[in-house]
This record gives sequence, structure tokens and C-alpha cells, in this order.
Amino acid sequence: MTEYFNYINGKWVKSLSKKTFVSLNPTNKKIIGKFQRSNKQDVEKAVRAAKDAFDSWKNTPAPRRADILLKAAQILKERKKEIGTLVSREMGKVLKEGLGDVQEAIDFFEYIAGEGRRLFGRTTPSELPDKFAMTFHIPIGVCGIIPPWNFPIAIPAWKIAPALVCGNTVVFKPASDTPLCAVRFVEVLEKAGLPKGVLNLVTGSGTEVGVPLVEHPDVKMISFTGSLKTGKFIASTCAALMKRTGLELGGKNAIIVMDDANLDSALEGVIWGAFGTAGQRCTATSRVIVHEKIYSKFEKMLLKRTKALRLGDPLDKSIDVGPIVNEKQLERINGYVILGKMKDKAKLLIGGCKYTPRAYDGFFYKPTIFSNVTKEMTIAKEEIFGPVLCLMKAKDLDDAIEICNSIEYGLSSAIYTTNITSAFKAIEKINTGLTYVNSSTIGSEVHLPFGGTKHTGNGTREAGWSCLNEFSEEKTIYIDYSGKLQKAQGID
Repeated sequence: MTEYFNYINGKWVKSLSKKTFVSLNPTNKKIIGKFQRSNKQDVEKAVRAAKDAFDSWKNTPAPRRADILLKAAQILKERKKEIGTLVSREMGKVLKEGLGDVQEAIDFFEYIAGEGRRLFGRTTPSELPDKFAMTFHIPIGVCGIIPPWNFPIAIPAWKIAPALVCGNTVVFKPASDTPLCAVRFVEVLEKAGLPKGVLNLVTGSGTEVGVPLVEHPDVKMISFTGSLKTGKFIASTCAALMKRTGLELGGKNAIIVMDDANLDSALEGVIWGAFGTAGQRCTATSRVIVHEKIYSKFEKMLLKRTKALRLGDPLDKSIDVGPIVNEKQLERINGYVILGKMKDKAKLLIGGCKYTPRAYDGFFYKPTIFSNVTKEMTIAKEEIFGPVLCLMKAKDLDDAIEICNSIEYGLSSAIYTTNITSAFKAIEKINTGLTYVNSSTIGSEVHLPFGGTKHTGNGTREAGWSCLNEFSEEKTIYIDYSGKLQKAQGID
């Protein structure tokens, strides 16, 4: 069994704990590799390395920092098939999605490399004569990066690349379900020429690595994507330490299908949104709100299309849906389905059980649809993070929007309609960070901001131009060339 190491101060090293854990292929439960079960002392070493490297990296011109990120994009292109296949093996998404995960990182590295020659500040007129006013970005310091397992290459890129281009150094704690993807990600940046100490990788659990990283006084910022419960802990801990946080915490995303919609197009959007990545996306479609006039027709179309989905090895190009990432998540999904049947009394149309494809022994769950779901039901309110879809009925557009907004999350949303008035009303009234018209509830293109409202996060936005605000401070500069003291605020 291959053993993989932490990456601290430019060297691949064993954990001081002398303990390891394994990563499993969720398709067949075979061991992918052995990884360091790190502890607080390993975090201390990594933070110290990042702190020591900060001044040198901060003083490296931003275009030179960006050159390394552009080189990383080129290396990722060369290794796309290899790393995309690994994403499918270690996380479980089908191969085309695994390759897409890597492509998103490539696209983002290329985009953010351009910011090395921008990092725009602002100039504005002063209220006084012979005085110049401007702003520019300065780095925060050591950033703790804690991404999830479902996009093990793309989301680390979304977080780490802007942190680096802004002049910060990083301690990266990957998800324990996808540590080999994290190792390969760091290898790419190492080969691209990133100086030692600028990026450090520490594998291990949330308790043994994540908590010490969040609590460390020399870590000035935490960027986290994951559950609302963990996000609340991070937010409260960092607030007490006056530490910057960027939080992306979940979704319960809805597609509205109006009676004038192209139903074939809506059907494809729902299938992709609900069952792509086996529903393990924060932008996954977990609710479909259908106009009552077409509800029965769309339900039949959806049921027929879902029955045709093929489960199995994600590396098999004929497969539509891969496994759930681990057994704990599989049991969580099943628990929600039992709750939907027993407590909520929703009607189970299809699925609703674990599934073992022939010749596999992995963590599979059948694509599941509940109908006659109301907004009061638990399965319509809480994030399940699996291939479970709630079909809901609406009287009209206003009713559909009210149902859409009735949950605590506000990440992605969509409406299928051919009516421009309905489209713009949905754009205005739906309370989410993203709204799609005639497309599924997916994420953002890399050059536009990504994030949500309400309990989905704390208002930060990843990707696009907004990501620079998450990983930098804005400094205001005044230059007075009047030759005398000018007192502001109207003081003579």
C-alpha cells in the first residue's frame, strides 16, 4: 500500500503522530492509499512554515506570483486525464464530471493568473485641493483552507489560487475522503515553482487538524466549504479571535417549472441537477416546483427518465450515476428517505433504497423521487446531499417563488419559462445568490461570483472578481501635496 505524506515547508514529511488513515474507492471499497493522520503539532509546523514564508511571498510582485499559477494551469492540462480519473476513483463522480472538475481548476487558474496584472484598486477625487486619494489590495497573512470532498480539485483551486495571487501563504487541510486528490493538487503547484512554505498540506480529521487550524492565532483567515453546523462553529470561533472567514455552507436548491416551459428542456435540467454527482453538490436540485397545470404530465416524464438512469462504476462511460462518497453519507441519505416516508408521509415514486450494482461492493443509492411534497416537510427543508428529489406543486408563479424562498438556504435556483415577465420576476424575487433561466441549478462560471444568501454563507463570494475581496484587505492611501496641513470634515 502506497503511503502519502504531508507537505510542509517544501518537503513531503510524515506526521509527528506516527498514525495514518486510508482512503477508499467508494465504488468497490478498495484502498487507494495510506495518509498521515496529523495532529496539532503538525498544524503548528505548517503554520510556522507559512508564517516564515509570508514576507518573501508578499513582496514577490503580483505578476510573478501569477506566472506560477498560469504554469500550474498548463501542468493541469497535461495531467487532466490522470487527475480526472483519480477524482472519479476517489470521490465517485462519473468520469466526464471528474474531468470537468479538473477543467474547472484549469479555467480558474488561467482566470486568476490575469489578476496578477490587475488587482485593481480605485482612485477618487479628494474633498480637498492638492490631495490624491486611492486604494489597493494588501494580503491578509496565513490563510487556512478547508474545502469539501465533492469537488476535490476545483474548490481547492477556487480558494488557494486567489489566496496566493493576493500574496497570502496557505495551510491546506483537505477532506479526508479525497486526500490523494489534494496530494496531486499540491504536486502541480510544487512543480509550477511555488516557493517552499507558501503552500502547506496537512491531512487528517476535522477534530485533529481542522480545529487546531481554525483556532491557531497565527492563521489570520479561514475559508471553508461544508456543512452549516461546522460553519457555525468556525464562524463563532473566528469571531472570538477577530479572524476573517469565508463560508460556503449548503443549499436546498429549487427549479421552478412553469406551465409555458419547454418540458423536454426542463426535464434534462432536473435530471442533471438532481442526480449528477449522485446529488452530492451544494448546487444540486433537491426541489422541483411545478405548476399545477402540468404537474401530472411532468411527473410521468420525470419518472420515465429516472428509471433509465444507469448506476455503476464511474469510470464506465455508459454509467450515469456513481456511488455515494462513503458509508456514513449513505446512511444519512437513507435516514432522510425513511423520514420522508414515515414522518412526512410523502409519496415515494422511485428509488428509496441502497443498491449494489453487479460486481461492485460500494456505496450506491438509487435515484429517489418523492411526490406530493409540501414546504412544511423535513425532506423539503433540510439538505440531504444525495440523489433525493422532492416534487412540489404550485398554483402560480407567486406561489412557486414563495415555496422556493421558504427554506433557510439561498444558493442556486432556476426557472423554466418562455415568458420574459415570469423570468424577470423570478430573478427579482427569488432570494438566492444565483438564478438561472432555462437551465439547471449549477454553479458559476469561473469569472463570475459564486455564493449564496441566508444560511448558505456569510456573504463572501468565491470566483470572479469578488474572490479577491475574500483574500485581501483594502488599504486607503492619501497623498497631500499642498505643502500645509489640511484638516478634513470642514475644519478651517
